[in-house]
Amino acid sequence: MNLKISALEFVQEVKNGNISAEDFVAKTLERIQSVDDKLHAFLSVNEEAVVKAREIDKKVKSGDKVGACFGMPISIKDNMCIKDSKTTCASKMLENFVAPYDATVITKLKEQDAIFIGKVNLDEFAMGLTTEFSAFGPSKNPWNTDYVPGGSSGGSAVSVSSFECITSLGSDTGGSVRNPASFCSIVGYKPTYGLISRYGLISYSNSIEQIGPLTRTVKDTAFMLNIISGLDVNDNTTRDNKNEDYLSEIDSGIDGKKIGIIQEMVGDGIDPAVLSATKDAIAKLESLGAVCEEVSLDMVKYSVAAYYTITATEAGSNLARYDNLRYGYDFSVEGYEFNSYISKARKNFGPEVIRRMIIGGFVPSAGQAGKYFLKAMKVKSKLTKEVDEVFKKYDLLIAPTVPILPFKIGEKIDDPVSLFQIDINTVTANLTGKPAISVPFVISNGLPIGIQLLADTMQDKLLLQAAYALEQTVTLPEVPI
Repeated sequence: MNLKISALEFVQEVKNGNISAEDFVAKTLERIQSVDDKLHAFLSVNEEAVVKAREIDKKVKSGDKVGACFGMPISIKDNMCIKDSKTTCASKMLENFVAPYDATVITKLKEQDAIFIGKVNLDEFAMGLTTEFSAFGPSKNPWNTDYVPGGSSGGSAVSVSSFECITSLGSDTGGSVRNPASFCSIVGYKPTYGLISRYGLISYSNSIEQIGPLTRTVKDTAFMLNIISGLDVNDNTTRDNKNEDYLSEIDSGIDGKKIGIIQEMVGDGIDPAVLSATKDAIAKLESLGAVCEEVSLDMVKYSVAAYYTITATEAGSNLARYDNLRYGYDFSVEGYEFNSYISKARKNFGPEVIRRMIIGGFVPSAGQAGKYFLKAMKVKSKLTKEVDEVFKKYDLLIAPTVPILPFKIGEKIDDPVSLFQIDINTVTANLTGKPAISVPFVISNGLPIGIQLLADTMQDKLLLQAAYALEQTVTLPEVPI
């Protein structure tokens, strides 16, 4: 049984009767059992998945209507609610929380006969970019298990890259889908803000976060987007995409398209191997007929500071609900007054979450808001205006997804400022609401490098066409694990 097939290949094979969903799911569970001790992608595995796959096979054989996924095994980042399943956010605070409802993306995938193979690891409450801040231990990069897989959707990227599922859903607040996709050599997609419902995603920073797919091919990303995008009555920020088919015309090419090379994302601090890969990607796009020119986005240099100020403020507000009274863990209230109880109960938060809660309480507070939060909001507004102006002249923008190669587990964990700077190339898409994609491009000294493309608001289809064109120029080795 070939577990390395794409989502579209899987659908075709099951539809044609060449493979059964039950056999494929069973083999996928065996794969998880054999490799996940080394990788720690999964926090929980759905052992009942085979039963669901058997039901789908029966529908296929009897000619009944089957959903578009045909029993495809999909992993889900453990900050999205699946009814009657644990949703921990990789935090001791929610270690035993069982979701009472389905997230909208889960409902949509269920309707299309997807099978949820398990919940995957993340930085606690999605706050981090290495998956080292999970309360249940780090995930490991399948290209070299001494290295981080990226984050916060590290478990999602690892599970797809190591063939423990076909696709995964992650969430991207400042690069949390694209960063691990780059580090694990898969495709990671951050859609236009509002294209995918956030209902049922446990909130970190509502104004900029988005759910996005992680897949092995660009076409698989388009396939997933067809299923999970669109309006949702439960999320007032969602946009009507008019039931766009992102797979149609995906091979249109990029001949004549104008692409801006973001100067501020290929400057100081970029690893020479990453810079070389970016130049090669630009040359390949030019060979396909694109016109590539340097552009400057002056506000990018302030983007990381603005991003962490805004997200910490929103995170501080969102995390206030974890008082251990409505949900949490077993900890008696006896002997405490209200504030001291909550303070003591929050000892189950990890250090990164606590750091951001403290910052999030300080930067919007009386006497400080003008110095920090309001300035950050001005940067966000100016950056958006700057990017909008650039998109009047250019169809797409290009930069490396991450300015450096994956690094060793533990190497940067005690240096939060150094870690934050790694987000320099990804946060612009979140702050401006633009769609962005990371495409696997090259393996350098055994470690992956991804290339990022950005498009204007609701130009997701154009972005996927460009990503597909770039993907067709690349031949990559198989992951060694």
